[in-house]
Amino acid sequence: MSDKFDVIVIGGGPGGYVAAIRAAQLGLKTACIEKWLDKNEKPRLGGTCLNVGCIPSKALLDSSHKYHDAKEEYSVHGISVGDVAMDVNAMIDRKDKIVDQLTGGIAGLFKANGVTSFEGFGKLLANKKVEFTAHDGSVKTLEAENVILATGSVPVNIPPAPRTGDIIVDNEGALEFRSVPKRLGVIGAGVIGLELGSVWARLGTEVVVLEAQEQFLSLCDQDVAKEAAKIFKKQDLDIRLGARVTGSQINGEEVEVTYLDAKGEEQKEVFDKLIVAVGRKPFTDGCLAGDAGVNLDERGFVFVDEQCRTSVPGVFAIGDIVRGPMLAHKASEEGVMVADIIAGHKAQMNYDCIPSVIYTHPELAWVGKTEQELKAEGVKYKVGKFPFAASGRAMAANDTDGFVKIIACEDTDRILGCHIVGGHAADLIAQAVIAMEFGSTAEDIALTVFAHPTVSEAVHEAALAVDGHAIHVANRKKRK
Repeated sequence: MSDKFDVIVIGGGPGGYVAAIRAAQLGLKTACIEKWLDKNEKPRLGGTCLNVGCIPSKALLDSSHKYHDAKEEYSVHGISVGDVAMDVNAMIDRKDKIVDQLTGGIAGLFKANGVTSFEGFGKLLANKKVEFTAHDGSVKTLEAENVILATGSVPVNIPPAPRTGDIIVDNEGALEFRSVPKRLGVIGAGVIGLELGSVWARLGTEVVVLEAQEQFLSLCDQDVAKEAAKIFKKQDLDIRLGARVTGSQINGEEVEVTYLDAKGEEQKEVFDKLIVAVGRKPFTDGCLAGDAGVNLDERGFVFVDEQCRTSVPGVFAIGDIVRGPMLAHKASEEGVMVADIIAGHKAQMNYDCIPSVIYTHPELAWVGKTEQELKAEGVKYKVGKFPFAASGRAMAANDTDGFVKIIACEDTDRILGCHIVGGHAADLIAQAVIAMEFGSTAEDIALTVFAHPTVSEAVHEAALAVDGHAIHVANRKKRK
């Protein structure tokens, strides 16, 4: 006898668990299947994000940043702390405690909202049936009026550096180091590579980042990327562009990495640990029966329309397995949209207003178009920038690196993009996201009253600078 639901969600990450909660709130009988087991073989909700991604990495970033501040920055404020030491085991244990609390919290939310949780593996069959395989190997068939695929993504492996024990690791392994490596290699200067590299660099590790692309952070606005590169260099992150890894060899407790540099010459480096952070790919292996009817592209992404419908009526796909950036908040909002649609409501996402963040220090955050994209598209635009070095609040906090950059349409003044490198960038970018969501112009922000003194005033001043009206920095002369 099969169990019947209005909605079955396959995957309990930030897309899946949010979709399940929303669907249940809308009165739909909802089930969520999650296969995750922690290092103690205990079932966990939350997927990659809560277990080995967004949350634990931010815990380590915050711990390492506080250590760095205590060691290097407090003296500026007149604070003497003597010898500062980092207990790495305590840092990792704190991270694990936060993960336990949040993943357990999702289980509580499922109970509060009436979501049925299945611990094991879900596979979509034909006719919206789902094969559920529990961790003990038992199998049952579930039926649903609607199925939401939210199976997430997994790290990309590269043949020259296969994961090996605790020496060559992916992002998951990098969260479990119980001592500070003397030399750390990172393959990939993207979000994961820069964040994890930053954690260990702050604790005294010599970090070398090998990036195959010759342009640093090519998806960012290049003003932000260039500023970030200068700051990271000052922080002793050795970022080598145009470095293509060709091989690795473990010798005892070390790994020798061979790579071709930007000139095409072979180079070798020896590290205590090597993190492979070259990106992620959609996880759909074994999740779809041959006759399920859902179409995938050559890279394994599920084909969906703007409202996340697949080629099978009643089957939706969200998050990392569909087009668009692999971001937890994007997956969550897609989950809400799909649940609303299933419940009969009108719902749509604005994919032009999804913020991106890199949680280094300073942080990098952006939304909308880059200046390079607008040039390529032939769009006429105007730019306003304001440096945190001119912000009284940033000076008081001794955190003056970076700037806010706002790009607006030259004809309509509509905000087309906002790009920030600096302290609190991850929070400041929300102001630009809200403004763009409501179709604001640069003048709208310029006419808004911001509290003083705050770092948010940098957004205000950047908006003023779009038309040459910044108050606390000299305005650029317009080109004739």
